[in-house]
Amino acid sequence: MNDFDRFETLYLGTVTPDGAHELYDGTLRFVDADGKILADQLDPARYLDFIVKQPVAWSYLKYPYYRPLGPEKGIYRVGPLARLNVASRMKTPLAQKEFEEFRKIGGGRPVHNSFYYHHTRLIEVLACIEEAERTLKDPQVTSPDVLSKAVRNQAEGIGCSESPRGTLFHHYVTDPHGALTAVNLLIATGQNNPAMNKSILDVAKRYVSGQDLKEGALNRVEGAIRCYDPCLSCSTHAIGAMPFVVEVVDAAGRVLNTVGR
Repeated sequence: MNDFDRFETLYLGTVTPDGAHELYDGTLRFVDADGKILADQLDPARYLDFIVKQPVAWSYLKYPYYRPLGPEKGIYRVGPLARLNVASRMKTPLAQKEFEEFRKIGGGRPVHNSFYYHHTRLIEVLACIEEAERTLKDPQVTSPDVLSKAVRNQAEGIGCSESPRGTLFHHYVTDPHGALTAVNLLIATGQNNPAMNKSILDVAKRYVSGQDLKEGALNRVEGAIRCYDPCLSCSTHAIGAMPFVVEVVDAAGRVLNTVGR
């Protein structure tokens, strides 16, 4: 597994001021393929200063990249694997123990194999269970004496949190009446789009030869894509039905072979 669907990218995730794993209220950290911190404690409200979305001809999804390194070297990943690759530690004891074992896999460097998204997702589930226990024992959280009144207090708002799929940005601008005048969403699937395409390319290099295309390639494409839990049609399907088609196309756009199910 260490050799399949393994390619080096940057990683982006949310951390606390001391670099601990964070899902909701923190700042952003970029690390490179060796684990070196490229930028730390970035204000999420400034996301447009360090993230650029580049259109590509073959997809309605854009290719985001880390602005200082450009579109070729600035590809980054978000999500469970990225969060554990950027974090210095976990905030709960059992998750910290598993985190230390995970970091051994890469010898202290980031783990680049996409299939470790599943491994890191389990570590985060453990961390969330521990955090839930802490929250349920917090008298301020469980107190019935809570009042919140929502009013419009500014014309522009930017929110950032770690969704299950990865770092999520929501940017809204309103007029004096509260009607939306501008919206920009930078979702995890979009940010992982370049990496997902790299995963498919890795499958093609290993399991497609010329026009030869076997059904096994479909399984591996599906397996690689599902690592990222994308909000695409392939992430949900009816029980027992998974329509899926892979085509081999030449440089002129002619379909040479098709395999589907």
